[in-house]
Amino acid sequence: MAGKPPLDERTAFAVGVALGEFAAHLDAEPAVLIGMDTRESGPWLAAAVAGGLARKGVQCHFAGVLSTPGVAYLTRTGRYVAGVMISASHNPFQDNGIKIFSHAGYKLPDEREETLEQSIFAFLESGQPSAEAHLEEDSSLDERYLQFLASTFRDGLAGVSIVVDGGNGAASALAPRLLQRLGAKVTAIHCEPNGRNINLDCGAMHTESLQEAVLRESADLGVAFDGDADRAMFVNHEGTLVDGDGILYLSGLHLKKKGRLHANSGLPAVVATVMSNLGLEVALKAEGIGMLRTAVGDKYVLEEMIASDLMLGGEQSGHVIFREFATTGDGLLTCLRVLEAIRETGESLKQLTAGLVLFPQKLVNIRVKEKRPFDGMPAVEREIEAAAKYFGDEGRVLVRYSGTELLARVMIEAREAGDVDRYCERIATAIRAEIA
Repeated sequence: MAGKPPLDERTAFAVGVALGEFAAHLDAEPAVLIGMDTRESGPWLAAAVAGGLARKGVQCHFAGVLSTPGVAYLTRTGRYVAGVMISASHNPFQDNGIKIFSHAGYKLPDEREETLEQSIFAFLESGQPSAEAHLEEDSSLDERYLQFLASTFRDGLAGVSIVVDGGNGAASALAPRLLQRLGAKVTAIHCEPNGRNINLDCGAMHTESLQEAVLRESADLGVAFDGDADRAMFVNHEGTLVDGDGILYLSGLHLKKKGRLHANSGLPAVVATVMSNLGLEVALKAEGIGMLRTAVGDKYVLEEMIASDLMLGGEQSGHVIFREFATTGDGLLTCLRVLEAIRETGESLKQLTAGLVLFPQKLVNIRVKEKRPFDGMPAVEREIEAAAKYFGDEGRVLVRYSGTELLARVMIEAREAGDVDRYCERIATAIRAEIA
């Protein structure tokens, strides 16, 4: 929770001090860009980070409310040694966080983060005082970002009607401005942030009101963003949800036809995570497109994209990376790429995703007392092996622990929902008997 350790004013100041020490080694007159989403804690956290940077002689440029990918873009195209985003993404307003981008627009590598953490702890233990810095918002920064986005879209959007759910977050002003500039008819919902309503029953995590609005407005489609607008979820004209898997499918096909899916092996492919539906893998394979899977997290998706020289990757949650244009997932950019496919093919969102048939999928969370290795629990291991043998290539069995909570997660997907339910319960029961 913002305002209490480990994210209080003093800690945010320490982040600025640590980043300032790093920045001073990179440039004689270093500058850092700071942006934030719409949470009420954003301004004082930004001011605290800026105070720490100022302590080390680093100049701060403040973009005010901006998306995470907007900060990444401006950092890599400006004279900034680093970029700072104050956001907790899809979390409720009480939470917040600090993300740091290198000048290249990428999240910092683990080794650099560890070095910064050591500097942060050293300052906190030093007893030195902290102080906020006064920040003046530069309103030209978000306009530069919007100009870049618009430049990636050749055709206008005249005649296209779209409902935009800003999630009362960073996209609330940006998305309507961008789409209206391109000529679309925009109906905006949840675009009135008050500091406390970010992600509240709206946005990418809660699309029910968007689905209703698309039907009510007879719109061509709808798009919902999360708090920092690095992900987007879509709704077709019939009110049906299209998630990240659907976007990877339609974008993969579209980019392949344009010759813009590239791999060292010569095989067109996309990168997804272990959470993407098996139906996506099957559907892409039918179109001659491979799929590489990574651990959950956009960081791992991007690493694989770079290693395999691939242009498209993402997560089921709507975090999609178009590497031709960006170094991170960008909900606004994703929206433009979907609209581009619709414009260039003349097909609707429903038609573009018609070839994707998702397998029934079930996720069961079991609260546990400890995180013992599953292969050290014979009964659990037997059930996992039995499920894997039963489904073979026609299903997937994924059993893992949550990275942040005492939860074991059992996820199974296959062609028959009854089989999915049965084997999910068998594995969950075995885990409960051992460590619940």
